[in-house]
Amino acid sequence: MSDETGRADDSQVEVYIPEAPPLISTDDGLRAHLSLLRNDTGPVAIDTERGSGFTYNQRPYLIQLASATTDVMLIDPLPLSPQVVAELQETLQPKQWVLHSAGQDLSSLKLIGLTPELIFDTELSARLLGYERVGLGALLEEILGVKLAKEHGHSDWSTRPLPQAWLSYAAGDVEFLIELAQTLHTQLREQHRDHWADQEFSWILRAPEPAAKPYPWRSTKDIHRVTTRRGLALVERIWCHRESIAQELDLAPHRIIKDREISSICSLATERSAKKCRGALRRRHWGPNVTREQGLRFVDLIDEIDQLQEKDLPPRKVEQPVKNSPGSWARKKPAALQRWKVLRPGLVDCASQWGVAPEILLSPAALKAVAWEPLGLDGPSVDRQFESLMVRPWQREIVVPLVAGLLS
Repeated sequence: MSDETGRADDSQVEVYIPEAPPLISTDDGLRAHLSLLRNDTGPVAIDTERGSGFTYNQRPYLIQLASATTDVMLIDPLPLSPQVVAELQETLQPKQWVLHSAGQDLSSLKLIGLTPELIFDTELSARLLGYERVGLGALLEEILGVKLAKEHGHSDWSTRPLPQAWLSYAAGDVEFLIELAQTLHTQLREQHRDHWADQEFSWILRAPEPAAKPYPWRSTKDIHRVTTRRGLALVERIWCHRESIAQELDLAPHRIIKDREISSICSLATERSAKKCRGALRRRHWGPNVTREQGLRFVDLIDEIDQLQEKDLPPRKVEQPVKNSPGSWARKKPAALQRWKVLRPGLVDCASQWGVAPEILLSPAALKAVAWEPLGLDGPSVDRQFESLMVRPWQREIVVPLVAGLLS
């Protein structure tokens, strides 16, 4: 039950444990369900379970589907043929896909050839409406009065066979998703924010892939403990070898050797030699997944590092883009810091008036870019700069007058 605001009465909230339907794991089994989906012209709720933290790849190990007229379908994509997955794509593509926090699910589904033409993201809709808690469980409880048991979200979904309790948990993630989306869409329309949502959903579908980091190994945890360039060179080699093994074995990299252990071992290297790291690597137990040859390869890296000339060693630090760090602007570009000190509070105040988080109105990256180097102080110039930074039209309508006024 809910009141006229669309939010559930706490006294009506109850724990709901769904009954998991049979797992669909054959081509014929999936084809039998596809005919039911084709007959439903409405939206389809979709969710995935991945092996995050356990596997290297981010492909879906379980796909959950539901529509207004069909029961929940739990699909094991691993044994399915490419032909039946293509039939699933053909069935689903013209429908509106309802997802919660669409980004990761869409990236995962894309890996097996499933992509939508139209989506509705319940988490993003809740953010646009100013909800403080936007997790699926919190929204279902607050809006629909349904409390789900959230116990297995961080499990290893590459496990086979999948336990029945996990399947029951997974079914709950899509059972009420369409009803939740309908309620949120009504609220968006009532608050005249449905066009906000339309633009955001369109952006999710056409947003470019994030650029790869130029030196991903420098994000190794505790790398600050490595104070020599030769030690940094060893971090890079160990990180890259770990990456190749992780990809080959489909294991999350930290299950081979953790970041902090890499940094701890490499911190023993001096400017002249990394030989002090040899004992720590030799004594390490690599576990059943790593072969003896793969483990010895880590030790052999030390000889390669010691043969490097000083000119071939990586620098201790790589200069980061200044505009990413407002804390450093006082020394490097004080005028930018002054603009930031005006623009940031102004945006926070504006977002408060709209009842949303500041990053909903404008991404931190876009605000920093304009504070660092505005292309102009007038409204049209600010608008052009924001457009080049991929700020959506509805956002520009709100923030361009604000930012132009504050800059001038």
